[in-house]
Amino acid sequence: QVQLVESGGGLVQAGGSLTLSCAASGGTFSWYRMAWFRQAPGKEREFVAAIIWSEGSTNYADSVKGRFTISRDNAKNTLYLQMNSLKAEDTAIYYCAAGRGWEIRFGDAYNYWGQGTQVTVSS
Repeated sequence: QVQLVESGGGLVQAGGSLTLSCAASGGTFSWYRMAWFRQAPGKEREFVAAIIWSEGSTNYADSVKGRFTISRDNAKNTLYLQMNSLKAEDTAIYYCAAGRGWEIRFGDAYNYWGQGTQVTVSS
């Protein structure tokens, strides 16, 4: 059974940086696409970034392009999200997801989800 455990969230001032981690276990992740989604209070869950594990190719939401970087460490089976130049509107619970679907910007492509980690950006 695939398990995903996020960490690294916290409170940061606008303009600051955070790095989120997602430790993955229970699967062969070279077969998977993995992604970060986020959900702010009162809003729907939205796509942030995705990576095709085997290739390393990435995809970003326009709202984070140039500020966030998704990456993975094959040896550690860990997914990362480096977040720079954070804005108040980045405040949300961030979720790690893994799956084999093709539509990597949509939640339906992912079968497994972590519990989420809170990111709060103060302005």
